[in-house]
Formats: sequence, structure tokens, C-alpha cells
Amino acid sequence: MALSTTQSIWRSGGGDQTRTAYCGSGVMAAQFYIADASVATATNVAVSSASGAPALILPAGAVVLGVYINDAGSGSVDLGTRGYTSGTVTGAAIANNLSVASAGAVTSGLTLTAISAMSYVTVTIDTSGAGTVGGYITYFVADPLVGQQND
Repeated sequence: MALSTTQSIWRSGGGDQTRTAYCGSGVMAAQFYIADASVATATNVAVSSASGAPALILPAGAVVLGVYINDAGSGSVDLGTRGYTSGTVTGAAIANNLSVASAGAVTSGLTLTAISAMSYVTVTIDTSGAGTVGGYITYFVADPLVGQQND
């Protein structure tokens, strides 16, 4: 079994050999698991329900587009960030008052703001959040070069 893997996203300018067309960024999905949606202090979200599962960490520049719940809890939560190196918590950096009460796609309440530094995803109770919650977060990483070739 491989110890490392590589994944690439090829972006196409539709045959534009001049590199004038802006190709945009690929959308990615990250699995998440919230063990307790009733926590009062920012707690790191895990990548699965497995014992000892690592925390979900998003890269700098990530913009969360949607939260897709397939294991619903109840009430609502705030999804925030904790700087990977700084430890600084921003309570609702990703979503404010995000309903976790039913399975499905949630896009309302998302900030659609790029995360400034690599960060853990955190959860804090907002309105009577309770239970376990799991699903997927979709995001893209804002391209700092705006589609231009890096030299």
C-alpha cells in the first residue's frame, strides 16, 4: 500500500494556448463528523467518527460553498476556524446558525469568505444544537494568481 498519494486537478482554458482565459478553481469535498453539537466552546471537527480520527483542517484560501448533512443532529451550530499555528479561534468564520436538524444540503448562513490561514474547522452550539452530525463540506481554494501561470 502506498504511503503517499498525489491528486491533481487539470484546469482547461478551452484550447486557449495564450493563457488568457481564466480557468477558475476546482471544487473539493471534505468529510466531517461532529461528535457533540451541544459544545459551548469551540471544538475541532473530526474527519470521521472513528476513534482517534484526525481533525478536519482546511487550507489557506478555502471558501466553503456548502455543507451536506447525511447524519443529522438537532438545532443549529456555528462553524468556525482555529488557526493551525496561531490557535486563534474565529467562532462563525464559516457559518452562523447552521441548521443540523435534517439531512440535506445547507448553503444559507455560510459566510463565503476565504480562510486567511490553514485552519482547523471548529463547532460551537448556536441554538439548541445536540447530537452527532456528519456529512461533507464542499469548498474551493481561491487562486492567489487569478488563473495566471506561476513562474
